[in-house]
Amino acid sequence: MTYQHKELAAGRWAKMTLCEQMANIGSEVERALNWKAKGNNEYSRMAAERALELTELTAGAMKGLARLKEITRLRESIADYFFGRNEFNTTDTAMKGYFYAFGVVARRM
Repeated sequence: MTYQHKELAAGRWAKMTLCEQMANIGSEVERALNWKAKGNNEYSRMAAERALELTELTAGAMKGLARLKEITRLRESIADYFFGRNEFNTTDTAMKGYFYAFGVVARRM
């Protein structure tokens, strides 16, 4: 697999806390949402793909089943929202709200 985030995939990602990982995923999701709102579907798609890549890296670093289930559900939700039919009825506000707390905690670390 070819990674956009080569340095992170090489091991740096696994050294981050879960909050830091989630905040980074949230940053990519936020970029995807912003580009989508501006009508730039190509940039939105690329940012969403990076967010999915980071969820894969997070899932690979998971040790507990409960967290793994949440990460895989999150990945499914991101894919459904940006590439599917939005069967989960996810909104921009819900996505931003989910990641907001992770960003706050990661900044305080």
